[in-house]
Amino acid sequence: MTQTKAFNVEGQLSKLDGGLKLTAFKQLSTHTAISSMEQCKQYIIPLQQHIGVISQPLVKNGERVLKGQMLAKPGDLLSAAVHAPISGIVTDIKQHTIPHASGLSDLCVFIENDFKDEWVVRHPIGDKYNQTSSSNMRKIIRDSGIVGLGGAAFPSSVKQTEMNIKTLILNGVECEPYITCDDVLMREYAKEVLSGADIIGHIIKARQCLIAIEDNKPEAINAIQAAIDSDGTDFFRIEVIPTKYPSGGEKQLIQIITGKEVPKGRYPAELGVLCHNVATAYAVHRAVHQAEPLISRIVTITGHGVEQPQNINVLIGTPMQDCIEHCGGYTDNSDELIMGGPMMGFSLNADDMPVIKATNCLLVTTKEESIFKSKHMPCIRCGKCVEACPVRLLPQQLYWYASSQNIDRLVEHNLFDCIECGCCAYVCPSDIPLVQYYRYAKTTIWQQERERSSSDISRERHEAHQLRLEKIKREREEKLRKKRELLKKKANDTANNKTETTNDSKQSVIAEAVARAQAKKSERNKNSESK
Repeated sequence: MTQTKAFNVEGQLSKLDGGLKLTAFKQLSTHTAISSMEQCKQYIIPLQQHIGVISQPLVKNGERVLKGQMLAKPGDLLSAAVHAPISGIVTDIKQHTIPHASGLSDLCVFIENDFKDEWVVRHPIGDKYNQTSSSNMRKIIRDSGIVGLGGAAFPSSVKQTEMNIKTLILNGVECEPYITCDDVLMREYAKEVLSGADIIGHIIKARQCLIAIEDNKPEAINAIQAAIDSDGTDFFRIEVIPTKYPSGGEKQLIQIITGKEVPKGRYPAELGVLCHNVATAYAVHRAVHQAEPLISRIVTITGHGVEQPQNINVLIGTPMQDCIEHCGGYTDNSDELIMGGPMMGFSLNADDMPVIKATNCLLVTTKEESIFKSKHMPCIRCGKCVEACPVRLLPQQLYWYASSQNIDRLVEHNLFDCIECGCCAYVCPSDIPLVQYYRYAKTTIWQQERERSSSDISRERHEAHQLRLEKIKREREEKLRKKRELLKKKANDTANNKTETTNDSKQSVIAEAVARAQAKKSERNKNSESK
C-alpha cells in the first residue's frame, strides 16, 4: 500500500475544545503482564451485546455446543452474531440481568462447561485475505461477531461498508484515567494489532493508517513503532496525542488529527476517515488468521477496591465476580462496582452479571473515593461546565430544561450532540449528576418518539383500513350499478324482441293471406280460360 500525506503536517495536531486533564491511575493495572483466567463452570451469554437488533438464537435447551459455535445469528443488518466461549451443554435460554445502564434484564444463553474445550471446525484464510474481495471479508467479520471494542459495540462489518477511505485511524488513546486494556494490548500484541489494521485497510481500500496513542503510554508507543519498523511498509504511522480527556472520542480524535470537524448528523467517512479501536483490529486479526470469533477480550480489573488490579484475558460470558476473585477479591473498604471508567462508566447493582463484548473495564472504588453523591447543591451558574464541554454545548441550560422536562428546548439546545463524557459533572462544584439528567432526557425523548411513531403507525393503519372499506363500498356500488344496468338492458332487449316477434307474426299472417288470395285469383283465371 502506498503512503499519502496526512491531513495535518506530521507533528502538528489540532487542539481539543474543552476537555480535562485528569489524575491518572493507570499504574495500578500495568505493572504485570496480561493474565488468563481459568475457565468457569457456567457462562451466561447475552444475545444483545451490540448496538442494533438483538441476535436470533440458533440453539435450544439441552443441546451440546462447541467452542466458537454460533449461538445466535445477526437479527438484521445492524446486528452481530454471538458465539459459544466454551464447549458444553445449553442449560437454559431465559431473561437475566445484563450489564447495562438501565439495570434491566435481557435474553441470555446459559452454557454449562464440560471443560473439554472442543472447537468447531475452523478454516482460517490467513494471508489470502489480500486476494479476497471486500464483501467476503466483511462477511467473515460479520460471522465472527466482531463489534467495536472501545465501548460503543457498533457492528464492525457495518462500519466497514464505506469504501475508498483515505485514512484509517486506529484508536489507542484510551483517555479514561483507570482503563489500560488497550495500552497493554499494544505492548504485548503490537504485530497482531497492525495485522488487523492492515486487513481493515484492505477491506475499505485505505491509503494510510494512523495509530493514535496518548503521550502517557511510552511503552505502547515503542512497541507499535518497533512493529511498524519490522513491517517494512509506509502504510502505518504513529500520531502521539497529548493526554487530555476525552480525546479518545471518535469525533474528538478525528478533529485533533485532521483539523476537521465531522458535521452534525454526518459520518466520518464523509471526510475520508474511518476510526477503529486497537482491540477491534486485534479481534479482526484473530478472526482472519485463526478463524476465531469474538469470544474473549482483555478487561482491566482495577481500582483501590480490588486487591490485585491487573488486565486479564476473559471469555465473554464469564461472571464478573469470578473476574474479581481472580484478582484477589474485594478489599475491606470496597464500595462500588462500575463497568467502564469513572467518567463514562455506570454503576452495577451486582457482580453476578456476565462480561460482555463492551466490557473494557471493571472498576471497584472505595468508600473514600466514591464518585457518586446522594445529594447535590443547586446550580450556581459558575460556567465551569461550559468551559469543560468538548462539544461546545451549554450544559447548565440542558440541565434546567432536562429537570423541567422541556423537550422542545432540549432539542433546540442540541441535547443529542452530547457524548456523555462526564466533563461537566466532574467540574461541577455543586456535584450535580448532569450526565444522568441528560441520559434520562434522551431516554424520555426516544420513548416519546417511539410512542409517536407507534401512534403514527396506528393512525396510518386506521386510515388504510378506512380507505379499504371505502374502496370495498365503491366496488360493491359499482357492481350493483352494473348489475342494474345489465338487468335493465336485458329487460329492454326482451321487450324489443317481443315487439319484433309480434310484428313478424303479423307480417307473416298478412303475407300468408296475400299468398292465399293470389293463389285463389290465379286458380279462377285458369278456370275461366279452360271454359
